[in-house]
Amino acid sequence: MTDPALTNADLAPTTAAQRTWRWYHFVALWIGMVMCIPAYTLASSMIGVGMSWGEAVFTVFLGNLIVLIPMLLIGHAGARFGIPYAVLARASFGTTGARLPAMMRALVACGWYGIQTWFGGEMIYTLIGVLRGHPIGGAIIPGIGINAAQLVCFLAFWAMELWYVIHGMDAIRKLETYTAPAKIVICAVLLGWIYHRVGGFGPLLDKPSAFAAGGPKAGQFWSSFWPSLTAMVGFWATLALNIPDFTRFARTQRDQLIGQTIGLPVPMGLLALFSVLVTSGTVVIYGSAIWDPVSLASRMTGGAVLLALVFLLVDTISVNLAANLVGPAYDFSSLSPRHISYRTGGFITAGIAVVMMPWKILASTHGYIFTWLIGYSALLGPIAGILIVDYLFIRNRQLDVAQMYQADGRYSYRNGWNMAAVIALGLSILPNLPGFLNAAFPAAFPDVAPVFRTIYTYSWFVGIVIASVVYGVLMRGVREAERQRMQGHIGIATAGGD
Repeated sequence: MTDPALTNADLAPTTAAQRTWRWYHFVALWIGMVMCIPAYTLASSMIGVGMSWGEAVFTVFLGNLIVLIPMLLIGHAGARFGIPYAVLARASFGTTGARLPAMMRALVACGWYGIQTWFGGEMIYTLIGVLRGHPIGGAIIPGIGINAAQLVCFLAFWAMELWYVIHGMDAIRKLETYTAPAKIVICAVLLGWIYHRVGGFGPLLDKPSAFAAGGPKAGQFWSSFWPSLTAMVGFWATLALNIPDFTRFARTQRDQLIGQTIGLPVPMGLLALFSVLVTSGTVVIYGSAIWDPVSLASRMTGGAVLLALVFLLVDTISVNLAANLVGPAYDFSSLSPRHISYRTGGFITAGIAVVMMPWKILASTHGYIFTWLIGYSALLGPIAGILIVDYLFIRNRQLDVAQMYQADGRYSYRNGWNMAAVIALGLSILPNLPGFLNAAFPAAFPDVAPVFRTIYTYSWFVGIVIASVVYGVLMRGVREAERQRMQGHIGIATAGGD
């Protein structure tokens, strides 16, 4: 019998009537999420450390090709059984223990929700400045770090997103489906405009890699490539975990496999190339490289600036809702299904996003890549490894869905916790901890050994490998103990029958 403390209408397996997503819905979903300001600026961070445009675009594409693998494997469970990530995690972490990975993923998503909302607020702030004819100023609020007008614009955009929180998943699906083609058209128009104005694509394409022979960083390519690749994987590491929240609505397994394979790595690589081409043109037009699309839009004239900023506003809403609201809304609901619905979980996500003050996360490139992107990938990579090993190798893609909603069922382990998963998670995070502390708090932890700093640059890869191996070994012991215990019960029953 289903335990009401473990389920509600939002967490229950999807019905046939709810499975309406075809492959093109997943393609549209990914195009909608890929076309966002943080993704647009990824190439700039790598060109900033010395990569050529080709090296930067390749790194973005490769990182997303890598993260596609766990995306498809974990998404398989959602499409097959119709369950969200918060419920799938019960198979490996236990009916109570699943709240741990759910909250780890949810808090990261809250940070991303805040970052995207901050970008949306900055667009409103910029648009008002353009309409007034001069930028908005104002004193910085002590302790907050931004001025009053920026804070009001941030909260205004935050309030706009609440409409979709109220209207749920179907409203988000429709928004992504309808806006994805428009994003492609707008990108093509902007690229054509740049090409026409410049007569080509500008000087960035001719700029050699700083790591090439004779360059200022000759021979140092790999020391920049690996942390950049880890950051690219980490960019979508959140979705790699909670992708079942979307694939549970797929009509068939084929729809989610084809849709995601087409929708993620290629658009990400093309967006990186697009951002390089457009930014290269801005060097010729404006005299400096403008990587921020909001800043670029503010320099346009006439109706173009209004059109560009409105498009960016719609784009940011569609990305934020799909990538950063759906997952944590389900995760918070799993904490107390009787009291927290999907909608209430969405409100909690939005509230935490404000408290996290996302503009401080984005204060520097170092903080964005080495502390934020790589830091949380050290947490989420291990969870992905545990889920994949459990689903593919321990259970051979077989789950007893009814038992996932029972407090005393087969997935309750000991008091609702599977300590094999907890131990694997802890051991996989430990090697990355010194490097993270050094990156986040360099003044407090200046003497971290070079080996730990190196390990940290591979944090997602290190975490997923250690967690997979440790969990696999520990669970073999657990399954063997269960088998022997069952044989003992059978022997006792047979002896009693004699």
